[in-house]
Amino acid sequence: MTSTAERPPATTVQRDNPLKVSIASMIGTAVESYDFFIYGTAAAAYFGTAFFAADTPLIGILASFATLAIGFFFRPLGGYLAGHFGDRVGRKTILIAALAIMGVATFLIGVLPTYATVGVLAPILLIVLRAVQGIGYGAEWGGAVLMTVEHAPKARRGFFGSVTQIGIPAGLLLANGTFLLSAAIFEGDWVWRVPFLLSIVMVAIGLWIRLGITESPDFEKMKAAGEIHKRPAVEVLKRDWRSVLRIIGLRLAETGGYYITTSFVISYVVLAGITETQYVLYGTIIGSALGLVSHLLYGALSDRIGRKRVFLIGSVFTILFAFPMFLLINTGAVVMVIVAVAMSLLFSHDPIFAVEASWFSELFDRNVRASGISLGYNGASIVAGLLPFLATAMYGWIGWVGPALIFMALGVISTVVAVITRETAPIKTGELG
Repeated sequence: MTSTAERPPATTVQRDNPLKVSIASMIGTAVESYDFFIYGTAAAAYFGTAFFAADTPLIGILASFATLAIGFFFRPLGGYLAGHFGDRVGRKTILIAALAIMGVATFLIGVLPTYATVGVLAPILLIVLRAVQGIGYGAEWGGAVLMTVEHAPKARRGFFGSVTQIGIPAGLLLANGTFLLSAAIFEGDWVWRVPFLLSIVMVAIGLWIRLGITESPDFEKMKAAGEIHKRPAVEVLKRDWRSVLRIIGLRLAETGGYYITTSFVISYVVLAGITETQYVLYGTIIGSALGLVSHLLYGALSDRIGRKRVFLIGSVFTILFAFPMFLLINTGAVVMVIVAVAMSLLFSHDPIFAVEASWFSELFDRNVRASGISLGYNGASIVAGLLPFLATAMYGWIGWVGPALIFMALGVISTVVAVITRETAPIKTGELG
């Protein structure tokens, strides 16, 4: 039997108030999301003509959505770097670096010359900055989530994790609200430039807030215990590759459905001559505003009934709502368009996204956790980034049925994966002690 004297000394780490940490992570995520989402809106509504000088709207939108996809393709690289360094040097360091990278790239997009000014150099510069955006955004989520979840009590990780998640609808709310305000005040290129330029102010605020929180207690414990791997991303792919693949499958309904509902539908209503883009933005704003509350409710519910059950609310709804959503939009009635977009966000996206922070984190050991969730989360982005482009191409081929089928298929895939993924909520696993 080991004596008390032979035991290693207990590791004492500083633990911040979980609400303070979750709010700090949420604000930074909102800023990152704002930066990423204004690109989606600009790509759908402005970049086809500003950077590609396309003769037809469909070709212009396809070209701008192709550059939108590039940001998603580089997110796995950001996720790999964030996981590697997040598991080696700390979660907080990655949070600060990711926000700075995203902020600089977004501001520079706002000052880019257009095709009319410098010709083909304009889309080249846009593509480069979009790639940098992708790296920054890919590095963001894992660190923000782990800072929150690893500071939170076990019994409330679902709730506190969802606080960080509302940074996404908050960012989308800011992005679309800024675009609507900019369109009401400015004309020409300034309509899309101003939202990009304003991001530098929000980035500065986000950096100031994040500098004031302490490092994750789990990271401090694993550092003290000598559990840090030299190559954590490689280790997680060797040991937990199945969990990484599960996260990719789980995310498809959430991230894919999200970008079809937001980015694609903005271009769809124009291509189909249904209504003006502003009404889609209204629906997005309303859905995002409701999401500020719904994420918290879904997160708290997952602490009581489990992550999987809450997740299935969203993934099954995605399957059932695919065709009704487009039928509502096709009526052309302003109220129906707004309701369709808002409902998709509230009942398809929000239940899934609210539990991702806690569920995904609980699937991995702490010494490879940043790598595991970052690789899985951003791996799904490769598929998601193609979806607005693919949905537009499918619309050009077989009409609105094509995007609706894609939306439904995403729900089916995520539902199947959810069913075969283990429950991790402490109330279900008996790990509340």
